[in-house]
Amino acid sequence: MLSHLKLYNKQDVLSQVKIRRFETKLGERIQVLSNTADTESSIKNSTAKFVLFGIPEDIGVKANGGVGGANTSWLPFLQSFLNIQSNDFLDGQEVLLIGHFDFNIVEEVILQNAHQNEEKLSAYRHAVTLIDAEVEQLMHLITQNKKLPLVIGGGHNNSYPCIKGAAKGWHKAGVIDITELNAINLDAHADYRPLEGRHSGNGFRYAEEDGYLEKYCIVGLHQNYIPQNVWIDMVNNPFVDCITYEDIFIHEKRNFMQAVAHAAGFTEDTLCGIELDIDCIENALSSATSPAGISLQHARQYLTYTASTCRPAYLHICEGATQLEDGRNNAATGKMLSYLVSDFVKAILDVLNDVE
Repeated sequence: MLSHLKLYNKQDVLSQVKIRRFETKLGERIQVLSNTADTESSIKNSTAKFVLFGIPEDIGVKANGGVGGANTSWLPFLQSFLNIQSNDFLDGQEVLLIGHFDFNIVEEVILQNAHQNEEKLSAYRHAVTLIDAEVEQLMHLITQNKKLPLVIGGGHNNSYPCIKGAAKGWHKAGVIDITELNAINLDAHADYRPLEGRHSGNGFRYAEEDGYLEKYCIVGLHQNYIPQNVWIDMVNNPFVDCITYEDIFIHEKRNFMQAVAHAAGFTEDTLCGIELDIDCIENALSSATSPAGISLQHARQYLTYTASTCRPAYLHICEGATQLEDGRNNAATGKMLSYLVSDFVKAILDVLNDVE
């Protein structure tokens, strides 16, 4: 039961669009659910190839001891995305916008009942399992109807339900033989920490442990932030690979696009989840903002390449923020996300048009 999913109608969408004479914006063309009382039939009967929804939560980040704020990027992204020009490059009708999850009441309950730090940490980790269940269900619903999910916002804890739900859905749709996916993650961190309770730092470990993730490759991993126990587990696992930021940009063993191509080759044998953590972009606002990182141009190239070369199971962009709980802010995050999503969608449409 998707009790925390807030569904949008056409008026909800148009309220975010700046209408201009002689112009058509993406929000005027984008699809919404034809019947909010029957989400599955509306998804199934839609002509859209992509289904977009948001997870504006930072419960998973706080469960990992991080700075809250990952819940603030969805609405700024949406406002920017809906105001992209509808044109020959991207019309808008290719995307079905469902809505977003609202887990604010979950956090309110935690804050009312947990007072000590250890109590809060335990409560946050328990709450992540609730988020897992609902996100997984929606991902399953979308992919079993052969639509490609575009998932924005929240912590990287949501990689786990994205992988699990998509693996089940694409399997039910007959696209893959077994309920396992591969994943590529452009990230400063591996998010492969031990199974200590669910949080933003161990989504891929849980997905692998539960049998939904087969091969996993991280691009741009920062050597300074790899726990030794995690590093040992990774190098001893033939199904996990990585290319560190230092090997690309400091030691120059290969360039950035060669690293991305390597990741695509490593995961080419089945459908692949495409993951991007905003903390990999230099000075981008996130719970783990870093002065060292890739450029926005690199991130756009990554999504364009993987969309056109891999067999994407979904797109998941996470950890971005416009306002952090410690006071830092950056109003440009939403526009940055809209560039990334539109790049990915256009790259896939270009491939489909070439095939046709």
